Parts: sequence; C-alpha cells; structure tokens
Amino acid sequence: MKDLVMKLSALSGVSSWEDEVRDFLKEEAAPYAQDIRTDALGNLIVFKKGAKAAGNKLLLCAHMDEVGLMIRHITDDGYLKFDTVGSIDRRVLLGKPVLVGPDRLPGVIGLKAYHLVSRDEEKNVPKLDDYYIDIGAKNREEAEKLVSLGDVAVFTTRPELFGDGLLKGKALDDRIGCAVLLTLLKEDLPMDCTFVFTAQEEVGTRGAFGAAFSITPELALVIEGTTAADLPDSAPHQKVCALGKGAVLTFMDRGSIADRGLFERLRTLAEENRIPWQLKQFVSGSNDAAAFQRTKAGVRTAVLSAPVRYAHAPASLACVSDLDAVLNLARALIHDVAKEV
Repeated sequence: MKDLVMKLSALSGVSSWEDEVRDFLKEEAAPYAQDIRTDALGNLIVFKKGAKAAGNKLLLCAHMDEVGLMIRHITDDGYLKFDTVGSIDRRVLLGKPVLVGPDRLPGVIGLKAYHLVSRDEEKNVPKLDDYYIDIGAKNREEAEKLVSLGDVAVFTTRPELFGDGLLKGKALDDRIGCAVLLTLLKEDLPMDCTFVFTAQEEVGTRGAFGAAFSITPELALVIEGTTAADLPDSAPHQKVCALGKGAVLTFMDRGSIADRGLFERLRTLAEENRIPWQLKQFVSGSNDAAAFQRTKAGVRTAVLSAPVRYAHAPASLACVSDLDAVLNLARALIHDVAKEV
C-alpha cells in the first residue's frame, strides 16, 4: 500500500485537471476490469466481476483530484496572480515551490518582502491577492509564452517515508483512497463491485453527482483522507482523529449522516477482524458521500477514512499502519456484503 500511495501522491491532479492520475489508474485497472469508462465529468468508472453476480449492490468511491492554484492574471512584470482551487490555508503559501501548467514549469509563490511589511500587516494573514507566482519571467510577454490563463499550479512535494512509520506527501486526501480501491480491484472479489474514481471533489463533489446518478448503487462506501488534529494545541474534543490509531469511521460530517446500519456494520467488522479503528470526533468537512446519499431515491452511504495531518497543505502526513487498516476494513465489508448476494 505505501508504495502505491507514494506513486499516486507524486502525480498531479488539480480539480478538473485529473488526467495524469486518471491515466495511471486506468492503465493499472484495465487488466482486471470487465468494463472501464470515463464519463463526461472525468470520473473513471470501473466494473469488476466477482464470484457472485451482484449488479449495482455495492459501489466504492475515492476522489482523484487535489487542491491547487489556477492562474487568473499575468502582471506587466511577468508575475502570475492566482486563485485557489479547493480550500487552502493562505498561511502555508509563501515560498512554496509549484509546477505550473501542462509543461510543469517551475515556480515559487512570492509575497512582499518581510522587511517592507508594516506592523499592522505583520499581524494579519496576507490576502490571496497579495500573493503571486514567480516563474523568472522578465515581463508579461515572456511569461505569456510559457503560461496561459486557466493553467493550474500544483505543489511539488517528494513523497517519502520518515519518522515512526509515517508517510509524507501531497494530496494524501485522497490518493490514499485511490490506492485502496486499486488494490482491491486487483484481487479476486467475492461479488461484483463498481469502483469509481471521482473528479472535482475538492470543489463541491461535482464528479460524484454524475457518477452516483448514472450508477445508483444500493450501498456506497466512500474512502478518503480526513483531517487529523492530534496536535499539542488542540483541545481533546477538537482532535478529530489521530495518526496510528487505525481507520476512521464517521457518523456525521457537514455533508452527510452515515447510514446507521452500514456504520454499525463497519464497526462490528472492525471489532470482529481486530482491525484498529477510531471515531471521527468532530463534525467537520464533507466528501463524495454527500452526493451519493442524495441521489435519486437515496443511497445507503458510509465513509471510511485514513487520518491525515495537514490536509490541503503542500505536505501532509499519514501513518502506514492506518492505510492497511482502511484497506482491510474495506475488504471485510465487501466479503460481508457478498453473503447477502
């Protein structure tokens, strides 16, 4: 799992520009799939036959996209002004290296020099409009030869293992989920399953709406990375979840409330199979479950997550043992649902 997560983390896939991630997943999944297609929104939809025919009984979902930046203006001096794609904390931007556009042009995020900052400015987080990307261009004309408006910039972070069983990389939300789905896809399954790698989750679960409507499963399991706030300055009730304590089960977030039966089923399976698990202890965030739950007459939906520190930042952290716990619990659910088919 860890090697696959690091491979996926290294790929670029800002919302609406998921091509590189989708191409990798499609190539890896194709030999194991009975049907594979990309829909109008860019979702990769894979149907895998199992030992029992099950139709649309169970769907597993993970999103391909990541947060990033989109170029909206080029100044006369050749600097690139940008907006965020997805939610990014402005405090983490200064000095970060990025790759811009399809040619992966190197750039650095800049801001007014510190020695020119007033005392009042020093107390406040800079506005997004104060930032720019420096690509080393002398003027607008030179920059326009290299970059077009609407190009996206992605953080450049080398994935690596470090510390006590930790993994560092960008876009761990949700390349972890993509790795889980791809791993399960390559296994012999006890029943038919549909695997959906969605587009544009970070900008409002846009891809999931289309995928959910076209497939309409009976059960949907959304696998993602969720915020871990296991930090020294976090109050106990705000820690959300913690690295190293296993897979995370969510009873409610800002977009959905888990189907109670499916939630309890996951909890029981974790206990019976001795898979480490924990509850998400803070109601925050949202994910593709919101789209699946509200589709047509409704879909029974649950969320299974890996805890991720510093989500939506240039570098995030996850624990390798948690990745294995998420994979094992997702696998256990497939085998348990297959008993009903």
